[in-house]
Amino acid sequence: MSCFPCFSSQGKKASKRLSNDEQGQTPSAPLSKPSPQSSPENSRPTNIGEAAGRVAKENGTNNIAAQTFTFRELAIATKNFRPECLIGEGGFGRVYKGKLSSGQIVAIKQLDRNGLQGNKEFLVEVLMLSLLHHPNLVNLIGYCADGDQRLLVYEYMPLGSLEDHLLDIGHEQEPLQWSIRIKIALDAAKGLEYLHDKANPPVIYRDLKSSNILLQDDFHAKLSDFGLAKLGPTGDNTHVSTRVMGTYGYCAPEYQRTGQLTIKSDVYSFGVVLLELITGQRAIDTTKPTNEQNLVSWAQPVFREPSRFPELADPHLGGDFPVKSLNQAVAIAAMCLQEEQAARPLMSDVVTALNSLTRMTSDGSASPLSSSEASSRSSDGSRESV
Repeated sequence: MSCFPCFSSQGKKASKRLSNDEQGQTPSAPLSKPSPQSSPENSRPTNIGEAAGRVAKENGTNNIAAQTFTFRELAIATKNFRPECLIGEGGFGRVYKGKLSSGQIVAIKQLDRNGLQGNKEFLVEVLMLSLLHHPNLVNLIGYCADGDQRLLVYEYMPLGSLEDHLLDIGHEQEPLQWSIRIKIALDAAKGLEYLHDKANPPVIYRDLKSSNILLQDDFHAKLSDFGLAKLGPTGDNTHVSTRVMGTYGYCAPEYQRTGQLTIKSDVYSFGVVLLELITGQRAIDTTKPTNEQNLVSWAQPVFREPSRFPELADPHLGGDFPVKSLNQAVAIAAMCLQEEQAARPLMSDVVTALNSLTRMTSDGSASPLSSSEASSRSSDGSRESV
């Protein structure tokens, strides 16, 4: 019997990797060196590849679910990787829209051979998405490992990333409605809950951010990019010690300081994304005044005064949201962003709270912000100093 039982199957633009200098953010990459006091990783295989190999042996198979493609097949699918098929790029490589010989439309990520994602991360992502299945995790269709070429083939997510609709909107683009924002938050929370509570041992995603949340036509959200995922601690272990990786602005403070990774590290990252959904602002934005560049630091004083919660609402909403729903969403974000990891909720608790919030929003049981209150807020999307 497998010791990883739930690794079996259970019932415009792509994400941009935050690589633009003007956005003041960096792609997923090492942030700092772990503390010298960090203990070495256990002999237990925290590398997903090693874990999957053990699972395969125990189940009498060396196969994984993902389909293998030749480089030629994927070159044909993308018209030889023509620029018009390019839908996104970042620190790990480029993403193309392609059409397989079967007629299926897919997204094909071609890893930069000199980029941030190496063979280890490629293997982790292939095996992770082959072994874990959930409606809120992106589906991996297959991969290519011809020579030194490394490509991943995913289901095509036609609406691109959350970042595209929340943080990169132009004057002609409609802002996301409040109910859609809560729906996306719930979908992302369900994906993390599955990784933390259903996988055995738990899986720590380690790279939650708005550009890694992809959207289908109905704004159904799925987590993508699992190259940095790690198996979580088991038994009496409280954490996994590892090199600090991730995106600045989303990483939990204790993880950045010590390299000690837990599922509560993901909870903090979720809190950052939820705060982005509430405010419409980036986690880190160096184009803003110094005291407004870090979203969490800017919001912390407001967290301590519930009467000020509506100040955090995205001005693009024009006050069109239930105040009680917004207040509860801010309270959830504040809990997830607690400095002490022990004070943060589990993702199962977050899912329960957001489920309740979704019902409240759909029922319209709370009144929207009055027009006078809405007009008093800044209309240019800037943060108010606190």
